[in-house]
Amino acid sequence: MDHLPLTSPAAAAASLSPSQDAGRVLDAYKTALATAASAAAYAVMARSMARELLPDELRAAARWCAAAARARFGRGEKERHTIVIRHQFDTGYSENHLFDAARAYLATRIDPRAMRRLCLARSRTKEPDGSGRWNTLLCMEPGGSTVDVFDGVKFTWACVETGGDDKKKGKGGGGNTRESLELSFDAEHTEVALERYVPFIMSTAEQLQLRDRALRIFMNEGRSWHGINHHHPATFDTLAMDPALKQSVVDDLDRFLKRRDYYRRIGKAWKRGYLLYGPPGTGKSSLVAAMANYLRFNLYDLDLSEVRLNSALQKLLIHMPNKSMLVIEDIDCCFDDAAASRKAVKAPEPVDHLDMDPDYTSDSSDENWAQPGVASLKPKGITLSGLLNFIDGLWSTCGEERIIVFTTNYKDRLDPALLRPGRMDMHVYMGYCGWEAFKTLARNYFLVDDHKMFPEIDELLSAVEVTPAEVSEMLLRSVDVDVALRILAEFLREKRRRTRKETEDKKNAAEDKEEVVAEKPV
Repeated sequence: MDHLPLTSPAAAAASLSPSQDAGRVLDAYKTALATAASAAAYAVMARSMARELLPDELRAAARWCAAAARARFGRGEKERHTIVIRHQFDTGYSENHLFDAARAYLATRIDPRAMRRLCLARSRTKEPDGSGRWNTLLCMEPGGSTVDVFDGVKFTWACVETGGDDKKKGKGGGGNTRESLELSFDAEHTEVALERYVPFIMSTAEQLQLRDRALRIFMNEGRSWHGINHHHPATFDTLAMDPALKQSVVDDLDRFLKRRDYYRRIGKAWKRGYLLYGPPGTGKSSLVAAMANYLRFNLYDLDLSEVRLNSALQKLLIHMPNKSMLVIEDIDCCFDDAAASRKAVKAPEPVDHLDMDPDYTSDSSDENWAQPGVASLKPKGITLSGLLNFIDGLWSTCGEERIIVFTTNYKDRLDPALLRPGRMDMHVYMGYCGWEAFKTLARNYFLVDDHKMFPEIDELLSAVEVTPAEVSEMLLRSVDVDVALRILAEFLREKRRRTRKETEDKKNAAEDKEEVVAEKPV
C-alpha cells in the first residue's frame, strides 16, 4: 500500500503562490477600509443627532468629562500657554523692564553644567563720584532653555531671537535682530504665573539691584540733598554689641521688609522708627551703617540746623525716595540749638527785598510769614511739631519702605511725644562693652576666639564701665595679639583702680557730710 509523504505547515505555507498571498492582503485591506468608513459614517451621524437632540449643557458636560478622562489617564498632552517677553516694545523704542528683570532673575537660576551654550556678559558701571565697578551676568544664548520651579509649578524659559523687517533686509538695511524670552507653562497655572510668579521675578530682580548697587549717603544743603558714595564697612557680623539684642534688630528689620501688604491692610504708612540711645562711643553710628548695609538702603543724614522752615523740612523729606534711611543724630540737641539760635537773632530791620521761596506757603506750624519788604518779626526755625507731622502725621504717607533712626546720648532729655510707638517703634540701648561684644572685637582685629588672657579680661570688663570705642582703641595699639591684650588688660586694671578710688572718695564725702550735719546744734 502506497503512503502519501507527510509535509509540515511551514512547508505548506511556503508552497502557496505569491499571487494568493497578495490577494489575501488586498481583501483584508478592503475589509478594514470598509469598516473604518462605516465607523466614520456612524460617528458623523451620531454627532449630527447629538447636535439636534442633546442640549448644549449636556454636550458641554460630555466634553468636560472626556477632557478629564484624558488628563486622568494620560491621554493627550496638556494645553500649554506661552508668555513672550520682548526686549523692546514693537510700538516704540522704550525698553521693557520686565525683560531685564527676568534676565537678572534667570542668572541666579541657570546651572552652567546643564547648558551647552551660555552668554557671559561683563559691564562697567560708572558711579556718580567718578569711580567704577564691574558687573558680571550669566544668561542664555538664543535657542537655549531652562526650567524653574516656583511653588511646585514647573515653568520653562526659552531664549528666542527673531529677525528684523524683511523689507529692510531686501534694501540692504540688514534687519536688526530682536531677542525675547518665552515663558511656557500648563494652562491651568496661568493665574499662578501672572499674579504670583511674575511679581516674584520683579521683586527678586529689584533686590538683586539693591544688593549690587553702591550705597550713598546724602546731606542736606538748603532745600536739596547732596550725596557721595558710602563705603562704611560695618555689618551685623562685625558689630560689637549684645548678640541677643543684635539678633532682635535683624529680626525686626526682616519682619518690616515682608509686611508691605500688612501695613496697607491695617491702614498705616510703611515705615519703621528706631531710637538708638546710650553713652558716647557705644556704637550707635556703627549700628546705623550696619542697618544700611544690611537693607541696602541709602542714608539721608538730616542736619536740622541747616533747615530754616517747616516747609523746607517737608520739601526735603518728601524728596527722599523709597527704600531709604533717614538719620537724625543727637536729636536731644537739635531743638535746643535751634532755640539758642532764635534767641541770638538781632532785632528786625527794614529790608528792600527778601529772598522768598516762590513755592513757600504759610502754615500754622511755621509762624514765620513775613510780608514783602518787611523783615520777619520772629526768627525762622523749625518746630518739633513740624518734624512729628512727617514722622507720624499726614505727611508720613509721602513715601514707602522707609527707616527713620534717631540717636541720642540722653534719652531722658527727649520730649515724650518723640518716644511713643508709631514714631520710635523700637528703642535700642547701646551699652558698655560686655564679654560677648569684646569677643566680637577680638575676632575682628586678630581672628582669635580664645586666648589665655580672656578670663582676666572677662573679670575686668564685669568690674568697670568701658565703651567698645575705648576697647577698640587699645586693640589698635599693636598688631600682635599678645601685646594688644596686655595693653587692654593694663588699661582696664587702671580704670578699675580709679573707679574704686572715686567710689571711696564719694563714700567718705557722704560720711563727712553726715557727721557735719550731726554736729550742728539743733
